[in-house]
Amino acid sequence: MKLFISADIEGCAGLVLPAETHKQESIYRPFAEEMTKEVLAACEAAHEMGAEEIVVKDGHGDACNIDPFQMPEYVTLIRGKSGHPYNMMWGIDESFDGVLFIGYHAPAGDPRFSVSHTSTGNSLYLRLNGRYMSEFMLNTYTAASCGVPVLFLSGDEAICSLAKELVPEITTAASKWGEGGAAVCQPQPLVLERIRQGVKAALEKDFSACRLSLPEKFVYEVTFKDWKRAYQMSFYPGMKSVDTFTNRLETDSWMDVVTAHSFVVY
Repeated sequence: MKLFISADIEGCAGLVLPAETHKQESIYRPFAEEMTKEVLAACEAAHEMGAEEIVVKDGHGDACNIDPFQMPEYVTLIRGKSGHPYNMMWGIDESFDGVLFIGYHAPAGDPRFSVSHTSTGNSLYLRLNGRYMSEFMLNTYTAASCGVPVLFLSGDEAICSLAKELVPEITTAASKWGEGGAAVCQPQPLVLERIRQGVKAALEKDFSACRLSLPEKFVYEVTFKDWKRAYQMSFYPGMKSVDTFTNRLETDSWMDVVTAHSFVVY
């Protein structure tokens, strides 16, 4: 069994402040260590279930958060940002049996988690075919474009709920739930055990139940916080201005969406 893990930091246990995600802040280090622990828990559980090869993509910030010296011999860790539009999913292809997401979080515009955003803080919210777009949605469709099912997700309760709306048979593990600027955090040992047991449960299921079909057409919309940025990005090829703050791209190609996203929201 060959698995791909895409990992983020905001949905990991205990994290509630934006500063806790930033490498230059003194409070960042414990949360990078927690991200490493949660990825390691998923890898160990998957290996126990028969995964012989696991590729982990560090997906947060500069993509150098996970401690590479903690990874087992059966894990390949991808650090840094290649510049490829797949971004948090760079390294995936048709050879993988399934995808696991660790430390994911609520999307931009969602009030159920204090650090909710999609990719960067530049957008007020994004929509894909009329639905608020999370990094989970973005990366799940990327996996689907390679024919790979998304089997498991850990993160805040909001993204766990949204994940099940898109992929009803996905297995999730909640680390906390939020309201406004606060988050009610589950104890670290409980979160780690939920990840271990959740990964094992996910790998016991029929993977095909989690395989998503791509829509025939995509309507990708970004509503920016800054009207000047919205104006500038309206000149991206294929992007059209909808109103002062919103731009729209319509296409039948998923690669068009991820490529546009990698340019206009960063």
